Amino acid sequence: QGYPCPRQLPPVRKPGMAAGVSLAALAARTVRSAMLHVETPLIFSEALSETLGAQVFLKMDCLQPPGSFKIRGIGETARQAAEAGATRIISSSGGNAGLAAAYAARHLELPCTVVLPTTTPQWVYPKLHRYGAEVVVHGGVWDEADKHARELVDELSGAYVHPFDQPSTWIGHASLVRELQTQLPKPPDAIVTCVGGGGLLMGILAGLEAAGWASTRVVACETEGASCLAQSLAAGQLLTVPITSIAKSLGAQRASEEAFKKCVELGTGKVQPWVTTDAAAVAACVRLCSDHRVLVEPACGAAVAAVTEKSEALEGCEVVVVEVCGGAMVDLGLLGKWATDFGIAQ
Repeated sequence: QGYPCPRQLPPVRKPGMAAGVSLAALAARTVRSAMLHVETPLIFSEALSETLGAQVFLKMDCLQPPGSFKIRGIGETARQAAEAGATRIISSSGGNAGLAAAYAARHLELPCTVVLPTTTPQWVYPKLHRYGAEVVVHGGVWDEADKHARELVDELSGAYVHPFDQPSTWIGHASLVRELQTQLPKPPDAIVTCVGGGGLLMGILAGLEAAGWASTRVVACETEGASCLAQSLAAGQLLTVPITSIAKSLGAQRASEEAFKKCVELGTGKVQPWVTTDAAAVAACVRLCSDHRVLVEPACGAAVAAVTEKSEALEGCEVVVVEVCGGAMVDLGLLGKWATDFGIAQ
């Protein structure tokens, strides 16, 4: 079965928002207009299906223009901010969220300021500058940079865009499931996704609820050393966990409180946490590159590893969708180095 390739859509016009618009109506309008993201293809993976013994489909959000799924949600948050009269977008992420914010701001014809700590690698700066972002360096850690970014909101009449913890961002991420409704003949048994702070997870859960896909479970994948959600659910309380994993895009020390509450509410029958190793995540990245000629970060590899490692969370599944979330913070050199470090054949 073939699927059309995504096409780049022009920036949408910014109509005024009518009073009393419901979240459901807003979500529907967001998906219909496609906003700043593109509809990505869903492809059947022969190789991964043979590995798992089930039909495995890949939702190719690695093909989003800024390189990851982040533009779905952050694009929606930026769009809403523009409609509300914001004159600037302000972010404190030097990762995929910051790139998405800068990309969205450019297409909305708004300036963008990204505040980074001094520890941010120098090679991140050109990526942000490419989308026209102004980079401000402040503080030695992310918390200090984030605090300064929030202070700039009032000073610059801007809108703060959190990397993952905003309801408008979750609404944008829910568009992923709406696309799956048109790409699959029936609901999948499972959607496999990586989890950092929980924004993508919240969007998928919202999308499943809107679609009425009650039977579809979500496998929430993390790596050892970046498993704040799994550890919090096991402990029965929200924990702050130090990051030691190479999967830096999963590097939220603390998951969204709303995401944690939602997982507790739904239980493991609906959301099953799964934790893998850095080595397995990198091996999955190498496998995806070999099988499908796609380059992704280890954070994304954690989700693919649920298939390559035959996670118990997928037992009994006949149709599985893997969210290939992508990630712009990787190149062939980095992937090769990680593979060498872990003794993985390339």
